[in-house]
Amino acid sequence: MEFRDLKAQYDKYKIEIDSAIQEVISNTNFIGGKEVNTLEQRLAEYVGVKYCITCANGTEAMTLLMMAWDIKEGDAVFVPDFTFFSTGEIVSFRGATPIFVDVDRDTFNIDPIKLEKEINKVLKEGKLTPKVIIPVDLFGLPADHIEIEKIAKTYSLRVLEDAAQGFGGSINGKRACSFGDAATTSFFPAKPLGCYGDGGAIFTNDSELAELLNSLKVHGKGDNKYDNVRIGVNSRLDSIQAAVLNVKLTAFIEHELEDVNRVYRLYTEKLKEIVDTPIIPEGYVSSFAQYTIKLKNKEERDALQAKLKEESIPSMVYYTKPMHKQGAFAEYDYDDSDFEVTNGLCDTVLSLPMHPYLSDKDVNSVVEVIADYLK
Repeated sequence: MEFRDLKAQYDKYKIEIDSAIQEVISNTNFIGGKEVNTLEQRLAEYVGVKYCITCANGTEAMTLLMMAWDIKEGDAVFVPDFTFFSTGEIVSFRGATPIFVDVDRDTFNIDPIKLEKEINKVLKEGKLTPKVIIPVDLFGLPADHIEIEKIAKTYSLRVLEDAAQGFGGSINGKRACSFGDAATTSFFPAKPLGCYGDGGAIFTNDSELAELLNSLKVHGKGDNKYDNVRIGVNSRLDSIQAAVLNVKLTAFIEHELEDVNRVYRLYTEKLKEIVDTPIIPEGYVSSFAQYTIKLKNKEERDALQAKLKEESIPSMVYYTKPMHKQGAFAEYDYDDSDFEVTNGLCDTVLSLPMHPYLSDKDVNSVVEVIADYLK
């Protein structure tokens, strides 16, 4: 059994993927070209925004926005405490200060009430200038963007939706990557829409921002790559990855999002009386980058993971250490008592095998081991 079965996906679409890759090789147009242009147009249309700007990876997608918005030393950027390191890393990379915010236990996403509290705390201290909120659509579930955008408007802050895991999710029909002032996603292979290497994208309705990002991602180019009008970076999605993503995007739209939610419903139906299963608020759709359960304590979680491993069932812990305890952020004076929920989640969460090609038989095998062990 695979945790996320990329081989099953490739076997199903082998002819289409091989053909798309071969066409790029035959045309020898490895950087830019029609594959990238087509992908950007299709992604923007699917998400429901005017512009999609592809780049080298999800982390650089966020970094490019920090550059475009001139985030720098003295600025405060609000980030959930329970997430992958890169969301905070891109803040410190620009010299700004990440302000970590505890999350909601049910959704795993940034808690709007605690977010507003932290904004007011920064304003009261007067040492930093609040600039940006980066809500993360963790495990495929969109954050509470409706409340977050109200808060952002109240305090005149920008919102960067980190949808690295959230592509395909939605709130009342509005899709992930369309919230905030801009949004980013990742095409890391294990993501809901993944390529065969690294890749990322930025989404926005702001034409001036899109133009600036297209310059920044290619060495600050002006009219062409030899006309450099600003300092930028080299951050491009290559044509082979775009070709693969074009095939995968079709599969994602046609059946993968629905199939992964079918697996979610099957898991939850069988596990809801046994463990703490994912909660999807009314009107929300998750793309289930991970299916994450919560156990009673760390001992129970670790023991269950060991038992699953004995039965050749893979599982993962996202995340073992909160952001505020990462060594890279040791210079900041965070109060551990402000992160009660995140601290608890790091000790109790366990992610089970989850992907659109997971069979009912495999789901039943996972459930059987969990049920037998916990009983």
